[in-house]
Amino acid sequence: MYMGYAFYYFTRKSFTFAVPTIIEELGYTKTDMGIVATVFSLTYALSKFFSGVIVDQTNPRFVMSIGLLLTGVWNICFGMSSSLMFFVVFWGLNAVFQGCGAPPCARWLSHWYSQNERGRWWAIWNTSHNLGGFLIPYVVGFAAQYFGWRYAMYVPGVLCIITGLFLLERLRDTPHSLGLPSIEKHRDDYPSEDHNKGQREHLSAKEIFREYILPNRYIWLLALSYFFVYVIRIAINDWGNVFLYEYKLSTILNGSNAKFKANAIVSFFEVGGFVGSLVAGWSSDYFFKGRRVPTAFFFVIMCVVSLWGLWMAPANSVFLNALAFFFVGFFIFGPQMLTSMATVEVSHKKAAGSAMGFASLFAYAGSAVAGYPMMLIADKYGWKGFFITLAIAGVICMMFQLPVWRAKSNPRFEKG
Repeated sequence: MYMGYAFYYFTRKSFTFAVPTIIEELGYTKTDMGIVATVFSLTYALSKFFSGVIVDQTNPRFVMSIGLLLTGVWNICFGMSSSLMFFVVFWGLNAVFQGCGAPPCARWLSHWYSQNERGRWWAIWNTSHNLGGFLIPYVVGFAAQYFGWRYAMYVPGVLCIITGLFLLERLRDTPHSLGLPSIEKHRDDYPSEDHNKGQREHLSAKEIFREYILPNRYIWLLALSYFFVYVIRIAINDWGNVFLYEYKLSTILNGSNAKFKANAIVSFFEVGGFVGSLVAGWSSDYFFKGRRVPTAFFFVIMCVVSLWGLWMAPANSVFLNALAFFFVGFFIFGPQMLTSMATVEVSHKKAAGSAMGFASLFAYAGSAVAGYPMMLIADKYGWKGFFITLAIAGVICMMFQLPVWRAKSNPRFEKG
């Protein structure tokens, strides 16, 4: 599961780090690339939603492995194209199958780990984002610099086809499918006194949404906060290297390998995310006994501070810019992971994929805003306007988190 999701990022972020070279060689604008990114985000949101519904009704093994294999195919097709229309088509098709990665993992994590340990294990899994995100700038940057941007799409594509076949052979479903007891029974760890009353053997998709998602106020508030978490995360992730390359080009980034330097600095965003995810998951288990939102709230506050630090970092210091990216990643990946986990925990164990898919509709609506709309802001108001917008997004995110401060399980199973 960890390995598979890390490779999903190889075929998701290959485009991001090839963008500066594509703009330079093919003459496209940032707004043109923003259109491609926004189409991806909107398609991915729908894909993740429907994949979540499918995962709750079927074996996630096939969903995740076949999805990864096909994302590799569409990366290769993207690398063979040159027109904006085909970029949009192939990157949109990539998004269709990218949505098959996270919902199966949510199902496994909710079935194989109980609530008082899940923060740590979910955090470990979440670092797969960062492992893939950290490696891809170097893989893509090296391929783009020495062989051209097309090989920056071919190499991740081939790797993911191979990994998809490996996952198909190795993955399995739930403990119950292997004749094992539920994890709650095994560890005597139940999130609420009435937990067992809500655990039926099977729930249809209609029952899941009618009873456990749509009427659940916690899920709506978490999903709305997730929107703004993703505006920040994707904006920095997708456009951080362009910000460095354009805004600080004349000082720290000079010479023929400027784009590679920018990609290398941005990779510290993923290093920070790796550490931040682990700290956030452990903190929510240890300090708040399975409540995720208090930790996420603090992390968002510090993320806004870190965004200010990234903007103010001296243009002549590679170290301070890399450090700023590290802290932004540290403090944004914590809420990204904890919000997703909290959404699953306040729904129903049998609805893990659907709950994640529902919240992802909001998350990747935020991701879409981080594409074309954020590039319009950057073009019209400059990078200062870009960072002010992200700071406002952080403040609004915290407003939606406050009413869910004490949430730990589905409100219908809570007393009082």
